[in-house]
Amino acid sequence: MYTFIKFGGSVITDKTGRESANLDVIQRLAQAIAAARAANPTLALVLGHGSGSFGHHYAARYGVHRGIPLDADHTGFALTAAAALRLNRIVVDTLLDADVPAVSLQPSASLRSTNGQITHWETTPIYEALQRRLVPVIHGDVAFDERQGTAIISTEALLNFLALRSPLRPRRIILVGEQAVYTADPHRDPTAQPIPLITQENIAQVLSHAGGSRAADVTGGMRSKIELMWQLVEIIPELEVWLIGPIPERLTAVLLGQPPAIGTLMKQC
Repeated sequence: MYTFIKFGGSVITDKTGRESANLDVIQRLAQAIAAARAANPTLALVLGHGSGSFGHHYAARYGVHRGIPLDADHTGFALTAAAALRLNRIVVDTLLDADVPAVSLQPSASLRSTNGQITHWETTPIYEALQRRLVPVIHGDVAFDERQGTAIISTEALLNFLALRSPLRPRRIILVGEQAVYTADPHRDPTAQPIPLITQENIAQVLSHAGGSRAADVTGGMRSKIELMWQLVEIIPELEVWLIGPIPERLTAVLLGQPPAIGTLMKQC
């Protein structure tokens, strides 16, 4: 049984700054994963993370997500890719320091897209890493795009591809970002309430209230994340998708199959 985890760029970096990593948060989340693996050595984990204030700044500045023509200057593409890798190195090194055997696998090295949608990704190295009890670490990345020249592929899109178009069918996906999905934006509306469960009965209402990001985000914000994950829930009947905050105890609990103190669960029924 595979578990996918995503560290949101908004929690592992300060997205209002530039290349500002939240090292304390990354360290605590790494320790939470280490604790879960110690309690259950059979856990098979794929970890993805957003680019936050590292990649999004350059992507937005140079319009990488909108597409750069083949004959144009691609310096912005290179800068975006390099920034994403700098954050990835921080995440992987922190995991290794916590005794989590993490290995970085850069998506753009073997990924192609068309109109921003993944058409090919060589995922065998991820499977091989898992066979060796390693924790493969991927990240939101740039892509060469057959139609628009360049694209940005979100971590959720990568996890979606892995779940549907590789042998790595997950039983659980954990998105570490906001504390939960709320009835309104909790940063703007103090009356917003967490939604503990999202099913077919309320998904339309949830999406109608879901907004975008409060800072530079070229991957669509909260609404697109929920939509992508709900697509998976509809296709994979046994799948559970958890949205939780960056609290180590909650991450460890969900990894061990225990409900967290607060969070949102997405499932078919």
